[in-house]
Amino acid sequence: MESETLVDYYGVLEVLPDCSAKGLEAAYRYLAKMYHPDHPESADVDKFNAVIDAYRVLRNPEQRAEYDLRYGILRPADGPDSALSEPDDAERSSAISDADAHAKILVFLYRRRREHAQNPGIMGFYVQDMLNCSDESFDFHAWYLKAKGFVETTEDGTLAITVAGVDHVISMSQTARAEKLLIGQSSSAAN
Repeated sequence: MESETLVDYYGVLEVLPDCSAKGLEAAYRYLAKMYHPDHPESADVDKFNAVIDAYRVLRNPEQRAEYDLRYGILRPADGPDSALSEPDDAERSSAISDADAHAKILVFLYRRRREHAQNPGIMGFYVQDMLNCSDESFDFHAWYLKAKGFVETTEDGTLAITVAGVDHVISMSQTARAEKLLIGQSSSAAN
């Protein structure tokens, strides 16, 4: 196999070759959501399919070990190890972690609104405790979600999900379901 024909799955998922299974999954979820056809501002079907293909191979330990053998031999000198410096990798990891925290907050507030429609707000402390994060991190998450219009501060000073936030949670759920179906179909087709 020539080096031009080796698809750099680590590059597609924007991770280092020694990333953990959890890091691999986080990168996959982040990129699949970004490139999913349901996201008109960042949709890219080719990149979406490439992300699915890369994850399908790298999530399977046997396939990943086989791929790593070829990758170690055929990887270009300017591969992901040299393209990603430590700060870039840390920033990517932080961005993925932040995206996961935002999703957790929104789902938490969505459940709260569903269970307590007349009193949907909850003190920020409880949300911060659920995330187990610092004050600075929580302030960042709250700022971001408020600026996006997904969360609001109620008259009582509590946090509550907005209509836009509910719509976003529903969209994320539909996207996750579609991704699972595509992965299942890809796995079935590969067998």
